[in-house]
Amino acid sequence: MNEHVSPRRRREVIDALRRGTVPANGLDLLAVGLERFTPALDGDLDAVAGGGSAFKAVRGEYGAGKTFVTRYVAERALRRGFAAAEVQISETETPLHKLETVYRRVGEALRTAAFPPSALRPVLDSWLFTLESDATAADPGLAGRGQAAVDEAVGVLLEQRLAAVSVRTPAFAQALRAYRSAVTAGDGAGADALAAWLGGQPHVAAAAKRSAGIRGELDHFGAMGFVQGLLEVLRDAGHPGLLLVLDEVETLQRVRGDVRDKALNALRQLLDEIDAGRYPGLFLVITGTPAFYDGPSGVPRLPPLAQRLATDFSTDPRFDNPRAVQLRLPGFDRDALLALGAKVRDLYAAGAAEPDRVVKIVDDAYVGELADAVTGSLGGKVGVAPRVFLKKLVTDVLDRVDQFADFDPRRHYALTLAAGELSEVERNAAALAVPSAARADDIDLDLP
Repeated sequence: MNEHVSPRRRREVIDALRRGTVPANGLDLLAVGLERFTPALDGDLDAVAGGGSAFKAVRGEYGAGKTFVTRYVAERALRRGFAAAEVQISETETPLHKLETVYRRVGEALRTAAFPPSALRPVLDSWLFTLESDATAADPGLAGRGQAAVDEAVGVLLEQRLAAVSVRTPAFAQALRAYRSAVTAGDGAGADALAAWLGGQPHVAAAAKRSAGIRGELDHFGAMGFVQGLLEVLRDAGHPGLLLVLDEVETLQRVRGDVRDKALNALRQLLDEIDAGRYPGLFLVITGTPAFYDGPSGVPRLPPLAQRLATDFSTDPRFDNPRAVQLRLPGFDRDALLALGAKVRDLYAAGAAEPDRVVKIVDDAYVGELADAVTGSLGGKVGVAPRVFLKKLVTDVLDRVDQFADFDPRRHYALTLAAGELSEVERNAAALAVPSAARADDIDLDLP
């Protein structure tokens, strides 16, 4: 399969691994052990594309592949025409209890198969084009009656499409009407300001808001209505749904108790809205550690939320139900780590100057040796090893084999791990500490 991968796609994946990050695209090239989840996730995507909604909670320890799985699902969603957005939940930048901030991050992270983040403005323009196309298709003689007739017909169709949104969030519909008027009038600055306001951005020029008949800033409850409006716009723009990932929700455990309770309640509100069918076209995915789902500082603090997320994991992991509300990621074992390493090696070799030489020198046996060395340096914890293992494999081994004809990793390379290149979890596993900052007296100055 790797020989059919485009050079650009291969480079994007390899570059991400070289940086020690999860690739944004090309996850299908690296997927190991996800076959059991794929049919159920694809079924959810199909249901959402048909006008339904879905929710999944992904659980796993650090290194289990939560981010990988969500981006893998996002890639499959984009291929179906969905829009996707990944939002990192954090105490300071994106607190979950402030849905207006979450919505703003959705607008900033929104992407489609054709447009990278932020794709909100292209989506809005596509929506306008679709409205005009639908209006002229319904009345073929419309174009012959002049632009004023077209504008009037588009306005009528716009009102019909936004009827449901207007009931719940009239400000969103007002801003869309004003956005269309600004675009039609050639008012670029006004259109930019209204597009920003529709994306939840604060500090939009007051003049632009006055022209649309709106005032104030988006609040928590208004954001829930804006999500509904965004889904309507996406659908009319040709996107059957939105895959929204709220990543690292376990960070809620570190915030103050009252803030944590508000955030958990906000999550419950979202699930209730999904269950009530108010978000057709939304596939919401959250990720968290087992401690978040089961521990005293997490989901159990809010019994109604705990009831909605309850999933039985008392049986053998082999029999976990992929259709359940929670997906348990078992994490990597040695076989999975070796399979992943071989996939990366083959992907790299397919774009190397001498593919056969790369595969010969970095054979399966060496991949296993490197995996064991990395795992051993991390206290034998295989689940923590994938990120470091892949970074070392690409940067320290494959790059050198590809560039230096006489490089042999068995003779010329010995694994080293520095505290500064590891995350906190990886450092704890390796029992390494970050060197403390030097004191002023420790710095030698060459003074005259």
